[in-house]
Amino acid sequence: MAGVYRNFTPEQLQAQYSARAAVPEHPQIFKRWQESSARYRAQVRCTLDLAYGSSPREKLDLFLPERDHAPILLFIHGGYWQAMDKSFFSFLASPLVDHGVAVAIMNYDLCPDVTLDTIARQARGAVAWLWAEGKGHGLDRDRLHVAGHSAGGQLTAMMMATRWNELPGDIPADVITSGLSISGLFELEPLIHTAINEPLGLDLESARRNSPLLMEPATHAPLVLAVGGSESEEFHRQSRALSQAWGARGVPTSMLEVPGLNHFTMVEQLAEPDSLLFSRAMMLLTRQPN
Repeated sequence: MAGVYRNFTPEQLQAQYSARAAVPEHPQIFKRWQESSARYRAQVRCTLDLAYGSSPREKLDLFLPERDHAPILLFIHGGYWQAMDKSFFSFLASPLVDHGVAVAIMNYDLCPDVTLDTIARQARGAVAWLWAEGKGHGLDRDRLHVAGHSAGGQLTAMMMATRWNELPGDIPADVITSGLSISGLFELEPLIHTAINEPLGLDLESARRNSPLLMEPATHAPLVLAVGGSESEEFHRQSRALSQAWGARGVPTSMLEVPGLNHFTMVEQLAEPDSLLFSRAMMLLTRQPN
């Protein structure tokens, strides 16, 4: 069969982008996340299910350090915009909170109930809520950072391409202090040719509209693009391509490729204080806004 995208056949694209198929032990990994997260929520200072919008899933969990005036990290989960839940990822907050960072982990509506355009709007809503309400929770809204995994990596970049000063709410153009995308997707056209797209319903126009690689960044805040060494070449290519494209437009971008890690063990590194990913995250989170 002839190639449909970058000389890949649909079957080859499915193999490149199907992260779960590439990691057969993913059910055990997800179970570990759920159990670790439930234990963490039971032990720490947190406020769950804060509504940032009107949809039942427009909620976030807030994990607070002992200090006031803490920087904020908004974490956006993955799941190809069609699966997962914020409750799987509470465990990621543990070492960050211990290092004085407030962590907000958001939910959003899932495809096929909504489109990717709606999900991006909801992510903007979570950022806007943290800007408007963060001070009331003892947070430093002038140090608002965004991180995401997989689909959440795409949404992280979408937040950095948002022209905030053109939206309601008096949000400053430089509201995002930094971005961290873990195993992100930034050009969505190849997904059209895979089974992943069945609940997404992307056509060429909507895929391009939601592809940060094709957008002008709206910030000069730094962006770290992290990928596990065992992930497919397309995941590596996507991060390299965004690094090059946005770097050429004035965004301080850097790549972090960690050998031996797959799509799911890579994001776990954010909960490991001795890991390269955690170290890079803390460099961003301790950065003072311009």
